[in-house]
Amino acid sequence: MAGPTVPRDDLDLPVRLGPGPVRRVVSLVPSLTESLAATDPALLAGATDWCTHPAGLDVPRIGGTKNPDVPRILALAPDLVLANDEENRRPDLDALRAAGVPVWVTDIRTVDDAFRSLDRLLTLACGLPRPQWLDEARAAWRGVDGRWNEKGTDGPRAIVPIWRRPWMVLGRDTFAGDVLRRLGVGLVHADHAERYPAVPLPELLAGAPDLVVLPDEPYRFTAEDGPEAFPGVPAALVSGRHLTWYGPSLAEAPAVLGAALGTALGTAVEHPFVRGGNTPP
Repeated sequence: MAGPTVPRDDLDLPVRLGPGPVRRVVSLVPSLTESLAATDPALLAGATDWCTHPAGLDVPRIGGTKNPDVPRILALAPDLVLANDEENRRPDLDALRAAGVPVWVTDIRTVDDAFRSLDRLLTLACGLPRPQWLDEARAAWRGVDGRWNEKGTDGPRAIVPIWRRPWMVLGRDTFAGDVLRRLGVGLVHADHAERYPAVPLPELLAGAPDLVVLPDEPYRFTAEDGPEAFPGVPAALVSGRHLTWYGPSLAEAPAVLGAALGTALGTAVEHPFVRGGNTPP
């Protein structure tokens, strides 16, 4: 008789869960922490110092995404650890696996990836029913198809810095880049060989962007720190959580980001996804 099927994570790695249901989960990714807390908060046994949502989250902290305290995680006796291929270091995940802890790794590069990955993580890995918030998030993005306006004309080309000193920007194949593409905004560096290239400021300005999009994480750009480097270029200060997180924030992201982009360009009335501050039908 064949044994039970071993589930595989987004990297197609087998995740050998214990014989009983998952009861204790440590999350190494803020997005996944919020996703699990919005679905079944009783499962969450630990999270990183950067896990800020939901507000008032009261669980043991295990360090950062890049420097988790592995002995601390092991002491929490998790049935499962949630991680992301981009945010977490493979040596840390290998150390957890070597200690016998199952690790589920997500790999999310697009909005559609997020919906598929979160569904599998919550239902297959954690053994939970599909949450309503995930259906609501999917519905919020239905019809958000990359048009900037109802005439279907090309949208603005943007530079999206994620760090300063040195300047680093969104390049190819990123989740945040796909979020903006779906909202009708192209990236100046969409075809760059690197996903997060370091580009000197004079070269950024030479790219003649129509817009600079400045998130408040991982670097905290503000009205006083960022726009002045791009004189004459409209600047959209946006929520990093809505631009880069995949989870419950996806339900709000089209309206929140669309409004910020439209306001920066003075075209909110023309953008089909932000009229009245509503998400598309």
